[in-house]
Amino acid sequence: MKKSWKLLSVMMVVALFVLAGCGNSGDKAGESGSGALGKIKERGKLVVGVKFDTKLFGLKDPSSGNVEGFDIDISKQIAKHILGDENAVEFKEVTSKTRIPMLNNDEIDMIVATMTITEQRKKEVDFSDVYFQAGQSLLVKKGSPIKGIEDVKAETTVLGSKGSTSVKNIKEKVPGVKVLEFDNYQDAFNALKAGQGDALTTDDAILYGMSAQDSSYEVVGKPFTDEPYGIAVQKGNSDIVKAINDTLKELHDSGEYDKLYEKWIGKAPEKE
Repeated sequence: MKKSWKLLSVMMVVALFVLAGCGNSGDKAGESGSGALGKIKERGKLVVGVKFDTKLFGLKDPSSGNVEGFDIDISKQIAKHILGDENAVEFKEVTSKTRIPMLNNDEIDMIVATMTITEQRKKEVDFSDVYFQAGQSLLVKKGSPIKGIEDVKAETTVLGSKGSTSVKNIKEKVPGVKVLEFDNYQDAFNALKAGQGDALTTDDAILYGMSAQDSSYEVVGKPFTDEPYGIAVQKGNSDIVKAINDTLKELHDSGEYDKLYEKWIGKAPEKE
């Protein structure tokens, strides 16, 4: 009888340890299950970092206060997928320099701001699939002797945006070139119009937006880099990445992506 009681006591202790272990495991799973996506759903609003100065992608209308562009419409579709309402989204202004710090400081849930996917940035953030394919080019005043990257020399002054890959790229393409960096693209464009530089460089899609603002400027030459745009989230937020990628797939499958592309870029996207 004593042996049976001892055996029963041991079994009860073991069972308690097993249950405790399961309980802890369940708590962790619950925390993981809620995740970053769960927090967005609980809040009922998606907070997205976008550009306010980039025509065609994210440009704030000073009269209405609304921000419009391709990135804005993509963000609305993500909000619709996650929350069922494309208007359940708040837009916060970011620049090339501030966007990653704002993301990692929990000021925004994701970055949808003409952000090129690079190996270096992958160390700081997680990216979605490519949502827009761009290439770096040059914007000059019509009549400029610069017709492409081959005309940019060490004595050329090129304008760019702080924290952008385009500044790094132009320095690699033309060693010794003088580069003036500005906080945002609109400041860089204003500097170009003020004669502070010979050319402005960034992704061709952004430059086309600038030339649409002022027809006395044009995009010249062929793109000299490959710039795949991705949507960035904090490292480890795989649940948000999946929701974004699912949204992009739905947009492509339904043909809605092509419609948004043509709406803002003015032509159909090139098919692979």
